Amino acid sequence: MIMIEKQLLKLIPEIFKALFNTGIDQSKLTFQATRKEFRGDITLVTFNLAKTAAVSPEAAGQKIGQALVEDGTLVSGFNVMKGFLNIEIHNTLMLKYLDEFTETVAEHESGRPGKASGKPWLVEYSSPNTNKPLHLGHIRNNLLGFSVAEILKHAGYPVVKVNIVNDRGIHICKSMLAWQKFSNGETPETSGMKGDHLVGKYYVEFDKHFRTQVTALVDQGYSREEAEKKAPLILEAQEMLRQWEAGDSETVSLWKTMNNWVYDGFAVTYRNLGVDFDKIYYESKTYLLGKKIVEEGLAKGVLYQKADGSVWIDLRDEGLDEKLLLRSDGTSVYMTQDIGTAVMRFEEYGFDRLIYVVGNEQDYHFKVLFLVLKKLGYAWADKLYHLSYNMVDLPSGKMKSREGTVVDADDLMQEMVAEARKLTIELGKIADHQSEEALELYRTIGMGALKYFLLKVDPGKRMLFNPDESIDFNGHTGPFIQYTYARIRSVLRKASTIPALSGFESYQVSGFTEMNEKEKELVKVILKFPDACEEAARELSPAVLANYVYELAKAYNHFYHDHPIADSEQPEVSNFRLKLSLLCGNTIKSGMNLLGITVPERM
Repeated sequence: MIMIEKQLLKLIPEIFKALFNTGIDQSKLTFQATRKEFRGDITLVTFNLAKTAAVSPEAAGQKIGQALVEDGTLVSGFNVMKGFLNIEIHNTLMLKYLDEFTETVAEHESGRPGKASGKPWLVEYSSPNTNKPLHLGHIRNNLLGFSVAEILKHAGYPVVKVNIVNDRGIHICKSMLAWQKFSNGETPETSGMKGDHLVGKYYVEFDKHFRTQVTALVDQGYSREEAEKKAPLILEAQEMLRQWEAGDSETVSLWKTMNNWVYDGFAVTYRNLGVDFDKIYYESKTYLLGKKIVEEGLAKGVLYQKADGSVWIDLRDEGLDEKLLLRSDGTSVYMTQDIGTAVMRFEEYGFDRLIYVVGNEQDYHFKVLFLVLKKLGYAWADKLYHLSYNMVDLPSGKMKSREGTVVDADDLMQEMVAEARKLTIELGKIADHQSEEALELYRTIGMGALKYFLLKVDPGKRMLFNPDESIDFNGHTGPFIQYTYARIRSVLRKASTIPALSGFESYQVSGFTEMNEKEKELVKVILKFPDACEEAARELSPAVLANYVYELAKAYNHFYHDHPIADSEQPEVSNFRLKLSLLCGNTIKSGMNLLGITVPERM
């Protein structure tokens, strides 16, 4: 707990000097959570203090602990286990902190002042291609990016949520060409399909016909590599890309039409997923700036040109490789576009930080991008950061979009809501299964299960998404936390009808005189919320916050099962427990909101 650490950091050096006649720097003080088998609220590690004090770690702990108790302002008791001083904080002080916490939560809700230079932090996420719909991997990307942005905003940083839509390139032309050849004029309206699904259908169709052509060429004696370069479809797609970059009106018209189908489809998916953006960039608008910058770099001698006219940068001295920046036919590559986009963003925002939320298969790409920008003379390249996250696996294995075997984002969300409906009905948690309230509850639970399961795992870890496990009301899941919140709201609604207990919302807990161990344990977990938010912002990891909220929900359920809340014969005790319940519920709601997850008032 940050507030306790701050007081101890001030008090212990004073005590240490008085005890051992020598100073100790605050940086030497290391605190950690007290292990569950010992009494205590916070633990001081004394191994590194023993040498300065010229005593054993145990003796240092005993002397410091006794002096803290005698000081009387903060510590009520202590125990020492080897080099660990387990410190017990006065109950009255813990309750004072809890009242201060109530005010802090209110400040967070109304907004906090900006940090650092006041320049914005840009968080880029989603980055879809307009040749296919969003899939499970995109869901993790969007949820992670959105939550990181919300956590940083909560921590006081001015955040701009940005998206870059990859709306041009050879992959887009593949869908366009396949639609021209095989669609018979099919549209979202005539097919009844979402626009992004329809375009994705023809991306798969291109690959199917392309593979057939490659196989035929291999049968004629070509190597597979040669066949993939000579297949008529890929040659036509490459020509279509050249026509698009040349501004051919017919090609550009088809491109606009099919992209608009996709944008309409994406908008529905984003809305259902509950994510948004402050600014959307389009590769078709940034790649020309990238080409211009590359040409300038070539003129300055930072880049070089091969005999075929292609432009490269040599990064071998930096342990990387040679990187293509412009093809021999003058068309750009992803790196070209990313250079242009980064420069455009800095010119627009002068950002303090730009965080790219992109899967770890692009680790090399971003190493190259940051280094290229630095070599081109952009000092602010040091402000760029790649938040690299690992992949999502399914029980059935990996996904391959070209083969049409991906788990579609829309289908997955629909299935999660359907599963929530089924389970809710089976558990008898709702009477009218078709009411508007019931339908909203199914959606809240299903989406909460999906989001929490994907966010509770550290971004750097590979994860297995199992829909059945994600929706368990009794496990480490979103629905368990949602149910805990709904339980708290039910308790508070019941209490609000009892006259003697109606003042708990404005009740100041610092006036309470008694607090047992289970109550104190819940207080301690509630007070960890600022620590969890700070760590999540520092580590850019919603998993820190997700696991904290689960810990809080578990602590409340232990407290709830062991103590009557609104039925106590002592109104003062009940009001205290109701106040704890209120604060716990508000904290759960705040934490889940930062994860992009809604909690229901009733369940």
